[in-house]
Amino acid sequence: MPSPTTNDHIVSLRGERELVRRAGGLFTGAREEFLCAAADLVTFSPGVNAAFAEGGRPPLVPGGLVMRKLYTPRALADHASEQRLVRIAASGAQVRISAAPLAHEAIVIDRRVAILAGAPVRGVRTFTVIQSPIAVEGVRALVYAAWETATDLAEFRRTRPPALDEEARRVLRALGAGQTDEVAARELGMSLRTFRRRVAELMTALGATSRFQAGLRARELDFDGRGGAGN
Repeated sequence: MPSPTTNDHIVSLRGERELVRRAGGLFTGAREEFLCAAADLVTFSPGVNAAFAEGGRPPLVPGGLVMRKLYTPRALADHASEQRLVRIAASGAQVRISAAPLAHEAIVIDRRVAILAGAPVRGVRTFTVIQSPIAVEGVRALVYAAWETATDLAEFRRTRPPALDEEARRVLRALGAGQTDEVAARELGMSLRTFRRRVAELMTALGATSRFQAGLRARELDFDGRGGAGN
């Protein structure tokens, strides 16, 4: 079956295999801009990676193809996914994280074609390929508006609040209450050595150079449960 042509303004493709088979050439044919917006690394990655593996990804060189990838924080849900994003950025792609939900999960190629991802139904997504110039420009405008307000991946990783488990939050609450290490450790059911190690780890995670700074940072992020700026 031939790939979508300029006469096919809207084509629906079911699943990544059909996406690659019928529209893979659109990915590898990108020459100016490859703009991708997705909630996580699952939506488009299988199809796009398969297309690039088969046809080769256009080189990202100065004056050549610009690849912009926009994700939500879900794309950094685990260490492996986060490191994958870091590698994508290191390959020359521009990667940003949007704190707001994305209006569309879409790919826009060279301002001439847009691919929208539908919600998965029984594990299979339907992709809509659009080649109407007006519709493509409309999709690009929505995606680019989100891109403009998003945060660069490196900056997002540097400034995002650390993920703290319940034990860490209990340690922070003990610090905020002004308890001595001995009293706090006893009430938390841990050894004094373990308590002090956890305090040191939290200071590092919060970017604090003192316990006082750690307490202030915890209040800013509402990690101590007192209803600070996080509410």
